[in-house]
Amino acid sequence: MSTHRDRATGTPAVAAGPPDEYVEAEIQRLLAEDPAVAEQGITVVLRERGLMLYGEVESPHRREEILRRVAERFPDVPVTSDIGVIRAQAPTEVEELP
Repeated sequence: MSTHRDRATGTPAVAAGPPDEYVEAEIQRLLAEDPAVAEQGITVVLRERGLMLYGEVESPHRREEILRRVAERFPDVPVTSDIGVIRAQAPTEVEELP
């Protein structure tokens, strides 16, 4: 994989082409270390032509923020999402046990 520095920001940018394990690790690190995301429950899996994000988050907004951050940082990497939304509120009904 080749990298170059973005002239505007000075940050490394990933060259176009199929992703590799380095891009996979970069996205995993972004999700865990970015203070706006700080998500360790998302798994990044390398596929033949792109990356797949698996996991669960507490809201559709959080899922969209994760996908936006990844697309913003890696615009040339094809990413497919299988991120579900879990219920984060207390149950509204009483559970009856036998």
